[in-house]
Amino acid sequence: MTEIEKQYARTFTCNSGKQVWAHLRGLTIERVIGPNVSDNELRWWAAQNALVHQIEKFIKRGNNPT
Repeated sequence: MTEIEKQYARTFTCNSGKQVWAHLRGLTIERVIGPNVSDNELRWWAAQNALVHQIEKFIKRGNNPT
């Protein structure tokens, strides 16, 4: 576990952080896109999802003391 992972965990486990995290997930991972989405929109959505997944990994690692 790195120091930055600890910082992500601290940031997103407080009450405000949990609300922000839920909002980010709602905008990205939990968002449903329609079948008429353009290639550019799909790529943008995938990039946002990848970033949110990366942050999620940092949070999980930061909360795991091993």
